[in-house]
Amino acid sequence: MHLYKNISRISILMVFLLTLGSCKSTKSISGGEVNAKMSAKNIITAHYSNQPKFKTLRGRVKIDYANGDDSQGVNVSLRMEKDKVIWMSAPLGVVKVNITPKRVSFYNKLQNEYFDGDFSYLSNLLGTELDFEKVQNLLLGNAVLDLRKERFNSEVYNGNYQLKPKRARELFKILFQLEPKNFKIAEQEISQPENARQLMAKYTYQDISGNVLPDEVKIIAEEAGGLTTIDLSFRNLELNKPMNFPYKVPKGYDKITLK
Repeated sequence: MHLYKNISRISILMVFLLTLGSCKSTKSISGGEVNAKMSAKNIITAHYSNQPKFKTLRGRVKIDYANGDDSQGVNVSLRMEKDKVIWMSAPLGVVKVNITPKRVSFYNKLQNEYFDGDFSYLSNLLGTELDFEKVQNLLLGNAVLDLRKERFNSEVYNGNYQLKPKRARELFKILFQLEPKNFKIAEQEISQPENARQLMAKYTYQDISGNVLPDEVKIIAEEAGGLTTIDLSFRNLELNKPMNFPYKVPKGYDKITLK
């Protein structure tokens, strides 16, 4: 029973780290040398020219979650239709999550309660303004913000291309590192120093039928001295299969407000 006390929170956080895969054999991506003379503009152009192409995804994801003395693991079924819906279900449907461009919703059968609202909960949870597109970018190993709308300085750091905005933002700081082989995000970080909030996502990648997709993702979220980490393992994932997304809040459940 203890495992499911925080599963709604775990499942919601997991959305930001889900990665894509396939049942086909995969090959981990490694190598690639940086070109110190490459401009930030060309790095960004290369990043957006290497986007995965798919319509649907399904599979299972093992989530390992740690927050202070609380450490848990759970397997979650995942289904996704690009640009439309992200759906998850814990074993036996005890918890289900359904996220669309307009809504964030989940219910918990053990506690007879549900949540239905906009993206403000997710934004507050992770300390930065979020929407469906930004969530999807995190899933695919793309920059959470549109790099083409800002000017960046570039440098080589730990074997990656590191991008920092030329013009500092008032409320939060951002930083991106791109791996040199395929110009995918190796690490992205968003922080709010005044509120002592920081969200970091780190990626490794694999080649699946010519698509460069995340292999593993680690999220580190800090707030006021508290630290949450989540590690993911992916099993039996498939792309472009027909699927549905069954979701209906049972009658009589109490609506909850998440803080």
